[in-house]
Formats: sequence, structure tokens, C-alpha cells
Amino acid sequence: MEKIILDRVDRKLLALLQEDATMSVATIAERIGLSSTPVWKRIKRLEESGLISRRVAILDREKLGLGIVVMVAVRAASHSDEWLSAFSEGVARIPEVLEFYRMSGEIDYLLKVIARDIGDYDRIYRKLIKVADLRDVSSSFAMQEIKSTTALPLYE
Repeated sequence: MEKIILDRVDRKLLALLQEDATMSVATIAERIGLSSTPVWKRIKRLEESGLISRRVAILDREKLGLGIVVMVAVRAASHSDEWLSAFSEGVARIPEVLEFYRMSGEIDYLLKVIARDIGDYDRIYRKLIKVADLRDVSSSFAMQEIKSTTALPLYE
């Protein structure tokens, strides 16, 4: 994967878009001290390069009734390519799994799951354990959200 070189203006532009992707090109241009055309061209270049992969709306999960965040640690029953393929495809079909990582160390996989309540999580858990043979599943419920962001740090 090729690293994309960003200048100071690109970093400012990306910081603004991470804050509010609905901001108009004119507003961004004003805030970074350029005219609209160069800003629009920079945005297009960053999209074409794949650095801006998509622009999305971030919803308030609690207002949607999704009050519980669960970190689910999974230890695999197998480490074969076939098992991983079945597990990955099965997990991808569970919309409540927001994030899914293969880990180093004691835990093989870590999932971030959202649910309405404990009963709803039990429904999701039952889906998860049907996906593939699992050696162990451990769920930890978030008591308080202290920091949650989608903004990536933009180093110089």
C-alpha cells in the first residue's frame, strides 16, 4: 500500500472533513485560506487516491435504542484458512458487529458489538456461536463511553 504524502493544506482540509463531511467546499476554502476550485481539486485527488474512502453520516446509537456496547473476545477452535473464511463471512453477516479484528496474544479475535439491551445481546451471541466452532467466547460490557471518535490523527 502506497503512503500518500500530505501537505499542511491537505491535513487542514482532511481535519475539517473528519469534523463535518457535509461542509461546503466554499466554507472549507474560507477556513483554510484558498479559493473553492483548488479545494475541490484537492478533495477529488484525495478521493481518487483512496485516502478519502467514503463520506458517511455518524448516527447517535443511543437515540436509536442501541444502548449497550460489548467487546467480545473469541478464541478460535481452529486456525485453518477454511475456519477463518467461514468465521469471517459469518461475522460479516451480523450487522450488530461494528468492528472485527484478528489479534495477537491470548485472544484470537476481538469484536465490537452494539445491542439494545442484554436480551438483544443474547440474540446476537446466539448468532455468533452458530457461525463456526469456537473454543471460547468472553463478553465484556462497556460501563461508560469515555472517548469515541472516527477522526484519525493527521501527523506532519
